[in-house]
Amino acid sequence: MKPVAHLGVGIGWRPEIAEAVERLPGLDWVEVVAENICPGHLPDSLTRLLERGVRVVPHGVSLGLGGADRPDAGKLAALGERAVALGAPLVTEHIAYVRTSSPALEAGHLLPVPRTREALDVLCENVRIAQDALPVPLALENIAALFAWPGDELTEARFLTELVERTGVRLLIDVANLHTNRVNRGEDPTAVLDAIPPEALAYVHVAGGVERDGVWHDTHAHPVPGAVLDVLARLRERVEPAGVLLERDDDFPPEAELEGELRAIRTVLAAGTAPGHRAPRSAVAVPDPDPAPAPESVTGAGTDAARTRLGLRQAALLSALVAGTPVPEGFDRQRIRVQSRALAAKRGSVVAKLAPELPAILGGADAYRTAFLGYARGRPMAAGYRRDALDFAEHLLIRGLPADPAARRRLTAWWRERAGARPSGRIARWARTLMGRAA
Repeated sequence: MKPVAHLGVGIGWRPEIAEAVERLPGLDWVEVVAENICPGHLPDSLTRLLERGVRVVPHGVSLGLGGADRPDAGKLAALGERAVALGAPLVTEHIAYVRTSSPALEAGHLLPVPRTREALDVLCENVRIAQDALPVPLALENIAALFAWPGDELTEARFLTELVERTGVRLLIDVANLHTNRVNRGEDPTAVLDAIPPEALAYVHVAGGVERDGVWHDTHAHPVPGAVLDVLARLRERVEPAGVLLERDDDFPPEAELEGELRAIRTVLAAGTAPGHRAPRSAVAVPDPDPAPAPESVTGAGTDAARTRLGLRQAALLSALVAGTPVPEGFDRQRIRVQSRALAAKRGSVVAKLAPELPAILGGADAYRTAFLGYARGRPMAAGYRRDALDFAEHLLIRGLPADPAARRRLTAWWRERAGARPSGRIARWARTLMGRAA
C-alpha cells in the first residue's frame, strides 16, 4: 500500500459557505460532494481554490458499495472523471447501501450493511470492481447508524480490518460516526481505533450532531461536541492522520464559528487531547465474536447466491423504511421508525432546496415539513427529487390542499409551469379548473 498523500486540515466545501471557505486562514484542502459538481463547469470558488494550490477531494455518496448489486459502471466512470478534473490524490465513498434493484427503491441516505461474512464477501468484490475502474486510490468511510442488523457475525473493528486485509482499500474514519454508534448501538470507538492498520488511514472526518430521546443524530448541522473531539484525540494518540476535515452540511454558522471549530481540531492534532477535555482512558476492547482467521474469500460467480440473499434482506428493510411495509423480524421497531422519519425528513429537505417555492406557498418551513412527512409516509421516491417535488404538489392538490384558495392557486400555477407534457388526468383537470377560476 503506497503512502497516503498529506492533506492537512480542511473543510467540506458547500456552495452556501463558498466565500467563507475561501477566506479561512491556513486552509490546506477541501472535500466536495462528487455528485454535486460537473467536471467541465466547476464553480468559480473551487477553481480559485485550485489555482491557489488548495487540494480538492471528491467524496461520493451514491455508489452503494455495500449493496447487493455490482457497482454501476456509469457512476464509477463519473466519480473517476471528477477525480481527474480536480487533480485529486484519491476519491472516497461509504461502506453503505443506498438502494435496491428488486424492488427498485432509493433510501436517499446511507444505510448500514449487515456485518456478516456473506455481506463482507459481496462488499469486497464490489470494492475490487471499483478499485479497478477508478484512476486514483479509493478510501471508504465508516457510517453512522441508528440501528443494528440482527444476526451480525463480526464487530465493526473486525469487519473493517478484514475489508482492508482482503482488498487493500484505505479507510476514511469519521470520528463523529464512531461517537454516534457508541450512543446508538453501544459500540466502543476504542476497539475500532485499535484495529485500524495505521497505513490504511487515508484521512479523518469530524462533524457535529445532536441527541434526542437517547438517539444521536449525525446531523452535520450542529457544532462539534467535546465527545467527538475526545474520539479524535484518541485517534491522534495512535496515529498522526494525513488529513482531518470538518463537515458542515446545513444551518451554517457565522464564519468565525467555522474558524473556531477548525482551530479546535488543530489544537487536538497538536496536543493529542481535546481542548478543555481530558480524553478518557481507553476502554477494554469488546471481544470479537469471531476472532478466527477469515475464511477464503468468495469472488465472481461464487457471490451470486450471496448477492441474492443479501438483496432480499436489504430490500425488505428498505421497503419498511420508505414504503411502510412491515418491519422484518429481529430489528428494533422503534429505531426503524426513527430511521424512517429521518429519511423522510432528509428527503423533504432536499426537495425544499430544489423547489424553495413550496415552503413559501405552504406557509413556512414547519407547515411544509408536516405536509411533506404526511405525503412521504408509504410513498417511496420513484424518479429523483425533482419528480418528487411535482408528485408532492399533485398529492396536495388532489386533496384540495392547501386550504387557503390563494395558496392553492399558486401551487397549481407552480405545478403547471413545471409538469410539462405530463399525460392528462385528474390532477390536470383540477389544475385547469382552478386556473379558469383564477382567470
